[in-house]
Amino acid sequence: MTNDAAGQLEAYLHAHIPLSAAMQVAVVSAACDAVTLSAPLAPNLNHRNTAFGGSISALAILSAWSLINLRLNAKGLRSRLVIQSNRMDYDRPVPAAFTATASLADASAWPAFCKMLARKGRARIRAVSLIRSEGEAAGRFEGEFVAFRLDAAA
Repeated sequence: MTNDAAGQLEAYLHAHIPLSAAMQVAVVSAACDAVTLSAPLAPNLNHRNTAFGGSISALAILSAWSLINLRLNAKGLRSRLVIQSNRMDYDRPVPAAFTATASLADASAWPAFCKMLARKGRARIRAVSLIRSEGEAAGRFEGEFVAFRLDAAA
């Protein structure tokens, strides 16, 4: 993905998901195999001067959603994408800026996901996101997302 495309993704997130702007989310990199988003500590602080768990979880969700949405757009599959369920593990406090890098939980599930979306108009897929801060792993997210096909008339 070009820097321009990464900038477009960031602008989209800020315009359509206002929390991302309040968190000062930035797109570090975006490709069909992984999306990395970052957030500074200051707007995401908790009462212990570390990152708020909700901010960490939100960044992980945003990275996973962005990855799947990017892949859907690359395939020309117009859809509405929502999160259905998730689990977030916090391995250590996050005392500085942090990143979330998303990938599919099982890349081999993508073709079946696309086929199901095209055939049934709805499909589910899992994504994972790894949280890092100061060069160390700090948490792990796993979520299931549902895509609803938008018909050409929609």
